Order: sequence, then structure tokens, then C-alpha cells
Amino acid sequence: MSKLKFKTESKKLLDLMINSIYTNKEIFIRELISNASDAIDKYHFNSLTDKLKSREYEIFVSIEQEKRTITIKDNGIGMTLEELKNNLGTIARSGSKEFIEKLGNKADLDVIGQFGVGFYASFMVSDKVEVITKSPYSKTAYKWSSLGQDEYEVKELDADLEGTEITLYLREDNEDYKYSTFLNESKIKQLITNYSDYIKYPIKMELTKTVDEKEVKEVEIINSMKPIWKKNKSEITEEEKNNFYKNQFSDYEDPLITIHTRVEGLLTYDAMIFIPKRAPFNLNSKNFEKGLQLFSKGVFIKENCSELVPEWMLFSRGLIDSSDLSLNISREMVQQSNQLTNIANAVEKKVKNVLKKTLEKDFDKYLEFWKLYGLNLKYGIYESMGAKCEFLQDLIIYETSHNSYTTIADYVKRMKENQKVIYYAVGKNKEQISSLPQMDMLKELDYEVIYMTDDIDEFVVTTINDYNGVSFQSITKGDLDLATEEKKKEVEEKAVEFKDLLEVIKSSLGDKVVKVILSTRLKDSPVCLVADEGISFEMEKVYSQIPGQSGIKAGRILEINPEHKLFDALQKLHQKYPLSVNKYADLLYTQALLIEGLPVENPIEFSNKMCELIIETAK
Repeated sequence: MSKLKFKTESKKLLDLMINSIYTNKEIFIRELISNASDAIDKYHFNSLTDKLKSREYEIFVSIEQEKRTITIKDNGIGMTLEELKNNLGTIARSGSKEFIEKLGNKADLDVIGQFGVGFYASFMVSDKVEVITKSPYSKTAYKWSSLGQDEYEVKELDADLEGTEITLYLREDNEDYKYSTFLNESKIKQLITNYSDYIKYPIKMELTKTVDEKEVKEVEIINSMKPIWKKNKSEITEEEKNNFYKNQFSDYEDPLITIHTRVEGLLTYDAMIFIPKRAPFNLNSKNFEKGLQLFSKGVFIKENCSELVPEWMLFSRGLIDSSDLSLNISREMVQQSNQLTNIANAVEKKVKNVLKKTLEKDFDKYLEFWKLYGLNLKYGIYESMGAKCEFLQDLIIYETSHNSYTTIADYVKRMKENQKVIYYAVGKNKEQISSLPQMDMLKELDYEVIYMTDDIDEFVVTTINDYNGVSFQSITKGDLDLATEEKKKEVEEKAVEFKDLLEVIKSSLGDKVVKVILSTRLKDSPVCLVADEGISFEMEKVYSQIPGQSGIKAGRILEINPEHKLFDALQKLHQKYPLSVNKYADLLYTQALLIEGLPVENPIEFSNKMCELIIETAK
């Protein structure tokens, strides 16, 4: 037996390994199983050239509660005395990394260990670790042991062993942590399933089961080994994909859309993306954690990797498995690099293309998707400050005055020969929008109007600005320029004739309106409000809900229908009772506010004036 010092500033660095590198103590089981898998990989590769005897590869995990030990055993390559000293006696030296460097391009191996620190995760939960190992290139087995301080012991051992056996002596429970949790068979089984389910060699464990009211020990394979996403698409049934989704992501319904893709080349990864049939209740809340599960070479790395999901895709669930990722030293996160960004961009394009194809080939399914997640796509356009306009705009669909739902592209194709803009209107629902006074002329001319019923909609079209050169025009903002030249001339003449009446109404309303004009857009309705240059009424409503922004107002233009009987009545009142026009002007303005869904500025005053009007009419 010999006692040896660790080759580094041992105690200081070992403390770092144990206390600082890993944030989660349960990671130790992942690290040790990953090392065991690497050892089997190395043995298998060497067996192809060195004529080593064939083996049925396996990793075996066992627990002894009385001794407070966990043992992980593999029948991989094992270690010679020199390798034992180099790999376990030198902190942060990786036998796996050295093995790959020696091979160069001669082998395509997915060995997991790269940093040489995974083994030392054992000391997070153990106050003593023993390693018994036998290499096919050594006549002798060796036992390595350490208390995780500044030295270790190595001695020869007469043992019938193939591979490596690591035994962890768990720490005693204390106020900070209950280490005995890891003596629970169910807990270890759960950790293996969570972190190492897709290790390609069977991970076996002796589990206690009740048979005929007696407890018996049975060996069970814990892991599924080959992940479903590594299989060819032709090998997987729709039912298998659905079952995998429901089990992996705790959903009781099949996904609405499944995307399975494999990319090989400069960047290699497998992806399975699912779009749920039911949106999570907290999808658009601050507490919702977006992201895909991240695996590296079949080993689980992270639950919600947000870097893989753009905001508009936050509803998606799924996973990415890549052997090309640069992981940090604890393998708990990805280092800053272009690899993750490139994967995220490629996956985003793939999901977008699948949605586009669904829109074109299976509109009913796309409509189901849209009703669940359309709002997220709209926010994707707005929040990107226009960067994703071209990318996402063809996935946006709206109800219109002519169609249940349509894309902007299809709307443009249907535009009338003399139509220059895309007409849209914003409101609570299509019924309310359809009854707006501003719709009168558009209905008469049979122009199609896009109905926008979400608060974000007008921000979206403002961000898009135009679709392939065709601009958007709100029917409640500015001059729609729909009237004939004859009609325009007629209204202009009336505006001159009744200039005094219009000025009285404007003076009565004061700064409530920018101006009062005769309308060329109204047909059946007596009045309407139109937004001046700047923000629209709908944007005003949105801003009013934001703290500190309630003072932002749209400029109001009161338009009066010169062909309505009400205008004739106003003329007569102005001639006979000039002062009464003030009262009626305010009633007209308030009526227009109500039609637009804007708040009445003084409900009590409005109510009193209505009562006075009824009383006067009854006289």
C-alpha cells in the first residue's frame, strides 16, 4: 500500500471540485454513470483492434443501506496503475479527453467525459470513496481510496474483476442536507431515469419488490438506452411519438403538431419539438419558463434551455440532443458559443416551415394552432422591433368582413383593381367592428376589411408597416379617400354653406376634438370619431392600461354625416335656438365616444343632458 499526494494544489482544488463546480449534489450519479459509459466505449473500441474478449456490456448500481454505500460498477476498460495515478490522482485530468486526442480522426466516439472532474462529484455526498479497477492491459487489480482531502491510497488487490467498481460511503445527515436520501432505491432509480436514461448501455439495479407478501431482490434494467429521437423516422409510429411526449412532458393529451428532425454536418443535432394541443394556463405570465430540454450525447444537461426558444415559440416543448455543444466544466450549462445560437436558429426555421406547410395543407389544424398561440406570433413580430416581420408575417391570419380567416397574402390577392391599401379595423369583436359607422362606405363598395380584435394587433401592423409594398390603413384613422369626385365636391360645398354651424360645434367641444368636419365616409350613421395623425383610438386604450401612460390621447376628429336627418335637425336648431347647439354637440360627441368604445368623460353630465332632452321633447 502506498499513500500519495494529489498532483496539484490538491486540497484547495479538491475543495473547489467538491463545493463550487456543481450546484446540485444529485449530479454525482450522472457523472459516475457517464464515466462508466465512457469506459465501456473505450473497451469496445480497443476490442476491435487488440483482440480483447467480447463482453455483454453493462453498468450496475447497488445500494447497501446499513453500510451507507452506493456502488457503480462497469465492465469497461478499467485502469492500469499508471492510469489510476494519472486520472484519479491528478485533478482535472481527463482520461477520456486524452484517449480522443490520441485517436485523432480514427474513431467516431461519443465519449462524454472531457474535463476530468466528474469523478470528484462523488465527494459532494461522500466522505470516503473507493475505486477497484482492473485493466485488460494489467495483470493486477488495484484499489484506490481517498477521504477527499489532500492524499489518496493505492494498493494491489487480488480480485476477479473486469472493469471498474466505485463505492461511495455517504456522509452522515446534517442540518444542511439529508444524504441518506440517496440510500433510497426509488430515489436513485429516479435520478438514473432523469439524467442517464439514454446511456446506450444497460444500467442495471437490484431492486426490492414484494412477491407473495415477501420482499425479494430482482435485477432490473433502469434505462431505455436508445432514445426515440435517435431512431429513424420510419422506425417510429405516431403512437410512440405521442406516448413519448405525454410521458416526457407530463401531458395527458397527444400533441397538436410533432416535429422530428436530424441534422448532420458542420453542426450535428437531433430535435423533437412538440406543440401542445392545450396551452398551459400560465403561458403568457412572467412565471412561465420557456425552453427545450437539452441533452449532450444522450445525457441530460438542462430542463428549460431558454436560449433554444425565441419568444414567439415559447409555447413549444421538446428537446435538443447534440454532441457538438461546449459545456461548462460541471456540464450543467452551455458555454457561450455560436453552437447553441446556430442550433436555435435552425430549429426556429424548421418550426416556422412546418407551420407554413400546415397552414397551406391542413388549414383546420393550423386554425386550431392559431387560436391557441396566434397571440405569441403577433408578439414575436412586435417585440422583435420588426426584425421578424418578414419571417413571421405569412403565418398571421385574421378574420375579415368577407372571410372567416385569411392570410395577409391572400387578402392582397383579392384586393379590388382600384384598391391601394389594406383596410383594417380594430375592436372588441367582429360584431362590434362590423357595426362601426366607418364601415358604411366600405360595405357599400364591397371592400374587404380585416378585423383585429387583440390589443397587440395595431402595434403589429404598425411594425410591419406594409406587406410587399402595400400599406395598411385603419378605417378609423385619416381620410379613406373612398368618395367619388362628385361626392367630395358636394360635401365641400355643404361645408362652406354650413361653416358657422361646424365652428359653433367645434367651439362648444373645445379641445376635446381637433376639428369638426362633414364626412364623406358615412352612409347610414349620423356621426363618428376619426383619429387624427399620431396614435389611434385602440393604441390609446392600450396605453391607458399602462401605469404612467394614461395621458397619451389620440387626436379626435368629429365627422358628421351631411345626408343624415340629424344634420338637418342641427341646422334648424342653429337657426332657431343657437345656444342649444352646445348641448347637442356634446351629446353627439359622447355618442361617438360610445360607438368607438372609448370612456365617456363625464357620465353624470351626459345622463343629465339626456334627461333634459327627453323632458324638452315631451313638452
